Amino acid sequence: MALNLFTRPKSAAERSGQQRKTKESPFVPVDETAPEFNPAPPETLEEDPVKRLYQQERYNILLREEKEWRSHPDAAESIETAQRELEEHMALVPAGSVSITLTLSSQPGAPEEDAAVDPFLLDVHTVTNARFQKFVDAGGYDELEYWPEEIWPHLIELKDLTGCPGPRYWRQSRHNTHLADHPVVGVSWYEAQAYALWIGQRLPTEAEWQMAASWHINSSADLMRRFPWGDAMDRTRCNIWASRHRGTLSVTECPTGAAPNQVLQLVGNVWEWTDTEHNTADDENRPIVGEMPMHVVRGGAFDTYFETQASSQFRTGQIALARTYNTGFRCAMDLSDARWINGE
Repeated sequence: MALNLFTRPKSAAERSGQQRKTKESPFVPVDETAPEFNPAPPETLEEDPVKRLYQQERYNILLREEKEWRSHPDAAESIETAQRELEEHMALVPAGSVSITLTLSSQPGAPEEDAAVDPFLLDVHTVTNARFQKFVDAGGYDELEYWPEEIWPHLIELKDLTGCPGPRYWRQSRHNTHLADHPVVGVSWYEAQAYALWIGQRLPTEAEWQMAASWHINSSADLMRRFPWGDAMDRTRCNIWASRHRGTLSVTECPTGAAPNQVLQLVGNVWEWTDTEHNTADDENRPIVGEMPMHVVRGGAFDTYFETQASSQFRTGQIALARTYNTGFRCAMDLSDARWINGE
């Protein structure tokens, strides 16, 4: 379980109602506003390897293997289009610095760790159900090269509601088409990492995520934001419990809450996995050690009740194998891997 509360407190009546409605599957969150499940239709993959990589939105893999496709008749056009897609869907986060609280309570004066952050690229949107579907359809859960060896025995447990490979709340390895452009949820840190590797990217570190959300860039102004849009909470600029949307939104919603580089929903909608292990201490600086590996999640979600948790500084952790209904992820990339920027 996470070290901090992620949801608003539920009344006894709500808890009782949830138990009744989820008798068949007690761990599925109840959302009376959720649209009827309409499974995404299967997609026929292109036989041509270049076209298939583009179809799967594995743009950076296509660019990495550019030299292998030089004799391919469609390579030049596909590579140029892939570069445009990456330019459109990723944003540059400039160099800066962050201060990360090292204790659980994050009280004023608590120990902090300063970290310099090099410039990097970050996805404008969190990964959607439709994008993650491509990984599932490609047999990503069976490709061991994308999974650390210690997780191999657990891969059989990464099933959807019907016992098929996929995110926890899918069915028959299909997402709900009504939620195609919503963030994929019900994925563990390992699933997020596997997807990122599959498309040739990675998860952002905790420091990188905080840099993107706080915009504490290296400049004489030395400004730092509590939220991507400024210093004051504005529930109309994000999707938290007080915004009263009662569920996830499309990844393109809340445009007024974007960071200066137009990265959306760094606060609210879903918590986001980072590539950083969760290490913390109590108020007396004694290390807190969990029974299972944990990774840092950031940003708050649609059901985050306490607004202090939906900020650029608040940090907490999730068990790496946790597959919760309010946690998703977005991908990042080193500038050195951005071939189209480096002119390679």
